[in-house]
Amino acid sequence: MNKQEKDPYIVFLSEIKAKIHLAQYAAMKQVNTTMLTLYWEIGKSIVEKQKQHGWGKSIVETLSKDLQNEFPGVQGYSARNLWYMRNFFDQYSENTKLQPMVAEISWSNNMVIMERCKDNLEREFYIQMSKKFGWTKNVLIHQIEGKSYEKFLLNQTNFEKAVPEKYKHQAILAVKDEYNLLRKINSYLKIILSKDLSVLILMVPNAKLRSFSL
Repeated sequence: MNKQEKDPYIVFLSEIKAKIHLAQYAAMKQVNTTMLTLYWEIGKSIVEKQKQHGWGKSIVETLSKDLQNEFPGVQGYSARNLWYMRNFFDQYSENTKLQPMVAEISWSNNMVIMERCKDNLEREFYIQMSKKFGWTKNVLIHQIEGKSYEKFLLNQTNFEKAVPEKYKHQAILAVKDEYNLLRKINSYLKIILSKDLSVLILMVPNAKLRSFSL
């Protein structure tokens, strides 16, 4: 065999590894999308029921306690997180531009952007950058605190050159940040489906929402 030629098995092994990594990443992204769909629908239900019944803020506290009693050990249903779900729907339900974009980044990044960004243009900037560079939550916070959006507007920097190399191409890491939580969400889905709550059929991965583009 010519020394310059690659061992066919090494090439074959590399191809299989690449396929496995891509499949793992695709699976984690799908679980993330499923979780975001669930959170969107919970937020939507809270908004609609508050309007329908005139419920105040206390309904969120009550709902949080009941959900945690029903699903002990399942994270994500604190009163604070339920408020994020409500705000998630409230902020993006009528924004046809940002609505499909928020489904492409992690929940933790969405929370940071909702909490720290002042307007839709700033939110769009950080959503797009999070998706493009695969920013983790901590990297996103670092960029917001470093006024990356303001610098971009003032044209003080070439943004892509300014981003440190270690912060680029972190898409898989960003998804893995959510993975432990998402595994618990999978267990939660099984519990719900076993109770035949048809109102939550939307959580099936291929489900499509009329108001939330996934």
